Order: sequence, then structure tokens, then C-alpha cells
Amino acid sequence: MGRRVAYWRGRRGMSQQVFADQLGKSKSWVDKIERGVRRLDKYSVITDIAAVLKIDAGQLVVTEPKRKPHHISCLDEIEIERIRQSLERYERLGLYLDSANIRPPELSTLEKDVHYAWHAYEKGHYPVVTRSLVNLLGTAPMAEQEATTPACAARAAELTSQVYQIASTVLRKIGESSMAWLAADRAISAANRGNDDLLIGTSTTKVANALRSLGRHDAALDLNIQVAHGLISHKGGTKADPAAKSVYGILLLQGAMAAAHAGDTASTHDLLASAEHAAAMVDEGSNHYWTSFGLTNVYLHRVAANIELGEGHAAVAIAEKIPDSQLNHLVAERRAHHHLDLARANLQIGDMKEAGHNILKAQNIAPSEIMCRPMAIEVVEQILKRYRGEPGTHIRRLAGDMGVSV
Repeated sequence: MGRRVAYWRGRRGMSQQVFADQLGKSKSWVDKIERGVRRLDKYSVITDIAAVLKIDAGQLVVTEPKRKPHHISCLDEIEIERIRQSLERYERLGLYLDSANIRPPELSTLEKDVHYAWHAYEKGHYPVVTRSLVNLLGTAPMAEQEATTPACAARAAELTSQVYQIASTVLRKIGESSMAWLAADRAISAANRGNDDLLIGTSTTKVANALRSLGRHDAALDLNIQVAHGLISHKGGTKADPAAKSVYGILLLQGAMAAAHAGDTASTHDLLASAEHAAAMVDEGSNHYWTSFGLTNVYLHRVAANIELGEGHAAVAIAEKIPDSQLNHLVAERRAHHHLDLARANLQIGDMKEAGHNILKAQNIAPSEIMCRPMAIEVVEQILKRYRGEPGTHIRRLAGDMGVSV
């Protein structure tokens, strides 16, 4: 908690002395709090600190989300373990084909299966995705190994990269950050073998997101920016095709989120502005390389970035300007994620009722986005803890389904 106090004090441009004066405390007291020598164990003091820092007290006491036990998880833990085991194997070494008596699928079949997994992910059907991954993580690398022509090998590598990208994204969402990093690293290697620059770009966002979830915000920011600049230079700058612009734009958006997590306000807004410029050249709803990139997605990232910067009021104000007609262009996963973000913004500004409404909206759009994600569980816990009065029947029922009790 002391580190969070120091972070927000720095964000507000206050010295320890100025901060101490506004609290009616000594500079020594502030220094001890920030170094963890002295504990903050009185809620009244925490709320005083939050008031001076102009943040919600929950931002000081929040803990890292943790995965819930098996009996209240929306995912099959056996399937998660099988995905973990698949990532720990190296089928391309040729050690598993004969012993397991498994034959790789035809490329056309593999392509259909990968597209099915992508569509299931975009609908937010994470249990379906994990069941698909159990098979795909084994067969996709085998298809590449058994390819009879360079063209078939390249296509199989591209599909393998997509499988690892799906795996990385879902694993990160459910709190398996280290495994998400491993899957993303495999995605980049496969994309390199497929010699597809745009697939390398989308794989990069998965690596960067995994780094971000592990707290490596600066590394994630640098990686996104470097690859974005290299990609757009290689693909012809402003004359790049819409697919290249989409991948370039999504790299900028993920860079903006990394900058926001690092507390770098200037870089966050610069990257969002550049992404918006790129989005103006891409048709809304085109979804090149499964990025969902377009102006609406940029606006959603503006909302999310402001939340990470602690600017809940700004996030809500931006969200209010996005028409429902624009949101409907996006896939279910994006829309549900947006409402989960809005619930977090509502928590920041102390609007528990609206936070509950947004959680329920997300749950109606894509139930797994709420039931499977540690972040969502944390938000629901905070709503129940801080609700003044009795929460509504629907939010209490949802909390019970999630195994949340306060």
C-alpha cells in the first residue's frame, strides 16, 4: 500500500513535504508509510490519503486478482492442465507422432478448426476455446512438421501461430500470465517460420500483454513501439493496406495500455492519438487479422487507458460519447470487456450502482468474460464490500454464482 501511495503522490506532482502538510502529518511519517516501515491499518487514514490524492480509497487497498478454486471456476481445470502440458512439450522435435499414434490434420481441416476457435473467443465462449485448444496445441505443430511443400509448411506455421495467440490471450485473461508469455513466445516463433510480418505483429501484442500482466510495463511498451514502427516502415508507411494499418494500430493501442500501466500519461495519449489516425484509414468492423481494429476500438482503449491512469471520471465521460450503434460493430468479447472496464471506472469514482449495472451488462453479452476472469471476480467483490445499502437481487445472484461472498 505504501508503494501505491508513493505512486499516486508522484502522479499528482506532490513532494513528501507538501503531501504531509495537506494530511496534517510529518514528512517522516509519509516517508515511513511509503517505505513500508509503518503500516496503514486505519481506514479513516486511508480515506484521508485518498481524498488528498483525489482517488478512490479502493485504489490503495486493492489486491492482485487471484484465480478461484476449481469448484467455482467456469473452466475445466483438467483442460487447463492439459493446455499447460501441451505448452511444455515440443512436438516439432518429432518425438510424439509415432509414440502417440497421432496423425496431423489436413490443412483445410486445421484452418476450419482454428477459425472456429477464433470465433468462439470473439463470442467470449472461453470454455469452448479451452476445449478446442487441448486438441489444436497438439495437432497444429504436427501439421507443420508433416507438410510436404514449403507453401504448406508456411501456411501450417501461420495457423500454429494463431493457435498460440488464442492460447496466450485466454490464459492471460484467466490469470495464467507465465503460461500466456510462453504461448505468445511460441506464436512469434511460428509466425517467423510462416514469414508473415503481420502475424508477427499480432503475436508481438500477445507477448507484450503477457509482459504487462507480469508487471513488465516498460518492456511491453518498448516492444509494441519497436515492432509497430518497423512494421509500418516495411509495409509502406501511410500507403500501407488496411490489414497492415490494423496490425500497426493494435500495436499502438497495446503500447498505450502498457504506458498507462506504467503511469506514463504523455506516451499514453500520444499513442492513442496515433492509433486514432491509423483507424481513420480502416473500415469499421473489418477485423483484419482478428484485431477488431477501428475507431470504436480506439475509443474503448481510451476508456481503458484512463482507468489505468486513475482517471475514472474521464473514462466514464469518454464512454458516454460512444453510441451503442458503434459498439454493436464490435465482437462480443470486446463489448463485454468494455463494460467490465466501465465497472472498474465506476468503482474509482464510487458509483457502486452503475458498477453493478455494467457488470450485469457484460455478463449478458458474454458470460464467460465475467465468470472466468479474476479481474471480474475482484470487481464484484469490491462492489459488494462498498455498496451502501443492499445490492440489487441480480448482482447478489451473480456474486453467488461466482462464489463471491463478503
